[in-house]
Amino acid sequence: MILRVFPSKIQLAEAAAVQAAEIIARAISESGYARIVAATGASQFEFIKSLIEKSGIDWKRVEMFHLDEYVGLPISHPASFRRYLRERLILPAGIEKYHLLDGAADPDDVCRRTGELIKAAPIDVAFVGIGENGHLAFNDPPADFETDEAYIVVNLDDPCRAQQVGEGWFANLAEVPRQAISMTVKQIIRAREIICVAPDARKADAVRNCIEREISPQYPASILRTHDKTTVYLDTESASLLSSDSLEKYS
Repeated sequence: MILRVFPSKIQLAEAAAVQAAEIIARAISESGYARIVAATGASQFEFIKSLIEKSGIDWKRVEMFHLDEYVGLPISHPASFRRYLRERLILPAGIEKYHLLDGAADPDDVCRRTGELIKAAPIDVAFVGIGENGHLAFNDPPADFETDEAYIVVNLDDPCRAQQVGEGWFANLAEVPRQAISMTVKQIIRAREIICVAPDARKADAVRNCIEREISPQYPASILRTHDKTTVYLDTESASLLSSDSLEKYS
């Protein structure tokens, strides 16, 4: 794992987008297509915008998979990650082959069908973030580090649900669904490369826990330290609690 720290989230997003574009273009050049996993949430806004502005990506040769989605939420809801991806990535970029997790359908069936599709070939790059509670995708602590399934139904803890209110997706905690469909930890780290975008001061405690504490289901994103081709992009605020030893070790 490599850590890269930038003065602002704009600079962070630009640097992450440059690396992401290079990975996608290289996969297309070598294989004729690229398979990616896309993250959502407020922390990804600038990164996604920067990525679709990059030249040299033939988005019609990109197959996109969805990281997570709330159970029971229609695509019309402002917090729907299907809606987020369609409006912010799929339509602006012109992606034609994509697999969205239908939160309004039977969740077990969605997990099974999408899991079969994603396991059909390797993922070239997965884009992820780190939650305020340290979650990776919607794998809240203690995360399941053992399942070999690609997608599972998970229960969302209150800190995770409170984050969604804080980001403005829901008016109050009662509105936030209690379950979600999530890509599993093992499936995420099966990706050939991982780009983790985690800006903002509100992520600083989670970032420190996942970088400096033990690799443990209690700190789900700590699993990224086991993946040789993971780059974690931080701004000075999200990196503010890291020790100089950690910054040196993972630079």
